[in-house]
Amino acid sequence: DTAREILGVEQAWLGFVDSGLPEGDPLPPLPEGCFALQPVEKAAEPLVRLMREFRPHVVTTYDENGGYPHPDHIMTHKVSVAAFDAAGDPGAYREAGAPWQPLKLYYNQGISRTRVEALHNAMVARGLESPYGEWLERWGDRQEREITTRVPCAEYFALRDRALIAHATQVDPDGFWFRVPLQVQQEVWPTEDYELVRSLVDTDLPEDDLFAGVRTGAGANA
Repeated sequence: DTAREILGVEQAWLGFVDSGLPEGDPLPPLPEGCFALQPVEKAAEPLVRLMREFRPHVVTTYDENGGYPHPDHIMTHKVSVAAFDAAGDPGAYREAGAPWQPLKLYYNQGISRTRVEALHNAMVARGLESPYGEWLERWGDRQEREITTRVPCAEYFALRDRALIAHATQVDPDGFWFRVPLQVQQEVWPTEDYELVRSLVDTDLPEDDLFAGVRTGAGANA
């Protein structure tokens, strides 16, 4: 609740149980009935209902890797894409409200090797200890995703961090992500980054606005 109040956003609970992050070799089974084990068509229904009620023009979600391979992040990707496609289909989920078609679908791409390397190098250049050295060594040859949209928002980083720290069950205030001074982040990487994967409006890439094309176009729901 505190994190939500800090950000000034609304939150809707869709009624699923957290799957947790399994660890070990081999990995233990996921808890029975958890979100990641739900059929996608079942899990998408409350999100379709929410989209038709809230009527968003833009939807953001994880990519197919879940940002990192958390079972719930991967499931969120599957459900979000399914709901994006179904929300505007009058033949889908007929009991979930009047159709509404979102116009743009983005994948969050906040964790890229390029960004982590830039922050790491900036810390080293300033004579500060970087938290990212070992992580970069383990990164491997994973292919970088295409970043199509960089939204300047450095002035909101402090607010973002306050909200993250307030999410006490998920975030360690002394953890990995808070070891880079705010000023370094603002100077080195002052954007939040996204990958545009679906657009029903004309837009020119690269973008600096998630609503590019939406603000000027008539759109699918006009």
